[in-house]
Amino acid sequence: MSECAEFNKIFVPLSPKNGFLVSSRNYMQQQVWTMKIRPHERLWHIDLGEIWRYRDLIELFVRRNIVVQYKQTILGPLWYLIQPILTVIMNMVVFGNIAKMSTDGMPQALFYMAGNICWFYFSDCLNQSSSTFTTNQNMFGKVYFPRLVVPIAVVISNLLRFAIQAGLFVALYLYFFVNGAPIAPNWAILLTPVFIVILAGLGLGLGILISSLTTKYRDFSILFTFIVHLWMYATPIVYPISMVEEGTLRTLIMANPMTSIIEAFKYATLGQGYFSWLALGYSFLFMSVLLLFSVVIFNKVQRNFMDTV
Repeated sequence: MSECAEFNKIFVPLSPKNGFLVSSRNYMQQQVWTMKIRPHERLWHIDLGEIWRYRDLIELFVRRNIVVQYKQTILGPLWYLIQPILTVIMNMVVFGNIAKMSTDGMPQALFYMAGNICWFYFSDCLNQSSSTFTTNQNMFGKVYFPRLVVPIAVVISNLLRFAIQAGLFVALYLYFFVNGAPIAPNWAILLTPVFIVILAGLGLGLGILISSLTTKYRDFSILFTFIVHLWMYATPIVYPISMVEEGTLRTLIMANPMTSIIEAFKYATLGQGYFSWLALGYSFLFMSVLLLFSVVIFNKVQRNFMDTV
C-alpha cells in the first residue's frame, strides 16, 4: 500500500487486471473508498458516466479554448465574423465572377455563406481535435482524467463560433429576403440540430483518429492536412450538386458524407439544393461507424501513448 501525501489519497493495488482502488481520508476519520480506477476491458468501451462526472472539467476546457484562441489579438472574437466574410468575398470573385459557376439562382453571398459556415464548423472540430495527444502531452502525463474530455470540449467550444457565424448568415438572409430574393425556407430547417450533430460527429471522429495515428507517425499530420484541403473542393460548397452530371464523378461526390449535409442545409434554408433521407441516413451511418472505429483506436493508443509521443 502506498500513500500520496499531497492529495491525501491511498492507492491500493488490486491486481494487474482490476487496477487500483482510490480512497480519500482524514487521519482522524474512518477510511472511505471514493473511486475505483481500472483499465478498460474492451477497446470500444466508453464510460459515459465517468465523462459526465468530469463535466466541470469539460466546462473549463471550453472556456480555455474560447479565451486562449484570441487572447492576445486586437479584434478578438470579431475574427469569427471576418473569416467567413473574407472567404465569401473571395468565393464571389473567383468562382462567381471569374469561373461563372452556377448558384442555382440563389444570391451568391448567401449561397457561399450557407456552405462555408457548415464547413468551418466541421474543419475546426477536425483540426483542433486532431492534435489532442501532442498538444496536451504534458498535462496527460501528470494527472488522470478521461482523455475524451479534451476533444469533446473542442466540439462544444466551436459551437460558439458556429452560432456567431450562423447569426451573420441570418442577418444576410433577412437582407436578401426583404429585397425579394427567390429564397424559401421549408420544413427541413427543423433538422438543423441533426445537421450539426453529424458535422460534430464527423469532425470528432476524424480528429481523434488522426490524433491517435500521429502520436507515433507524425507524417500523418501532414498527409491529413493536405487531404482536408482537397476534401473541401470535393464538397459542394462553392458549386451546387445539380451542376455535376450523372456518372462516376457525381457518385464519388455523393459518397462524401459532407455532401448530403451541406446540400440539405442549403435546401432547408434557401429552398434550392439536394435533400434525400437516404443520403442523410448514409452520412449518419458513416459518422456512427467512424466514431466507433476512432474510439477503438483512441482507447488503444491512450494506454501507452506517453511512451511514443
